Amino acid sequence: MSDLKRTEILFLYDVQNANPNGDPTDENKPRIDEETGLNIVTDVRLKRTIRDYLFKYKGYDGTNGKDIFIRQTFVDGKEEKGLNDAKKRAEAFKKNAEEVLKRCIDIRMFGGVIPITTGKNKDASIIFTGPVQFKMGRSLHKVKLQHLQGTGAFASKAGAAQNTFREEYILPYSLIVFYGIINENSATETKLTNDDVELLYEAMWDGTKNLITRSKFEHTPRLLLTVTHSKTGFFIGELDRYVELKRNENIKSDEEIRNTDDYVLDFTGLQAKIKKYEQSGSKAKVHKKCGNLHIEGLD
Repeated sequence: MSDLKRTEILFLYDVQNANPNGDPTDENKPRIDEETGLNIVTDVRLKRTIRDYLFKYKGYDGTNGKDIFIRQTFVDGKEEKGLNDAKKRAEAFKKNAEEVLKRCIDIRMFGGVIPITTGKNKDASIIFTGPVQFKMGRSLHKVKLQHLQGTGAFASKAGAAQNTFREEYILPYSLIVFYGIINENSATETKLTNDDVELLYEAMWDGTKNLITRSKFEHTPRLLLTVTHSKTGFFIGELDRYVELKRNENIKSDEEIRNTDDYVLDFTGLQAKIKKYEQSGSKAKVHKKCGNLHIEGLD
């Protein structure tokens, strides 16, 4: 049995002059809700950040019995033979779901579908429901899409007189909030441990800091807060809705925001909600906070 308790997660990070999460069906533009003007970031993007950090920096690279299940691997380990599919990936664990849980921290966290293709279970799968789930991330303010053009380093073809043109879409600024839950019941099924959860928090924070590719540079984690509940099955829900961004007086519109000096975050509503349930065993903890973030209403 897992000794984890129901936990809610609030994670804020910001982006400057970058693309937080491009939409491949729309010229890889940052995702923006047309009705609200808010920047949207998928939970898949955040989970990828976590997986990449654990793979690159914490030894979950397939050695020493530690691995990431959902990652690119190649047929027979040779890139020229192409990528493995899910069935081939499962073969690396002898199609043993228990072995996947033992070795793969991402399945313990987020769950997954493990293809099983032997005996009577041909073309069947084992499904693990992930105890760690996030809703879509969103910016706490309206954002402004910016289109950039430039010249490439090479010609469009050998012998051409002109270089190719490069164009991209970025956001000058976006403060993004993610809300998530750790489900203690599903944690028992996937064997998620407290040590795994500590690695989750580390990967969210340091993984975001290590998004240093050209399109992801200037990602900065700002706040990681959790609320743990002693009462089984209880949660407040939608903690992100209780955080309010207040522009400074010199900033006339959300789209003018460029850094943390342009606003204050008001946590008064969130703190009041948490205090309401403190007597029944709900407890908030700020794991990390960037010193440049201006906050009101949070002890």
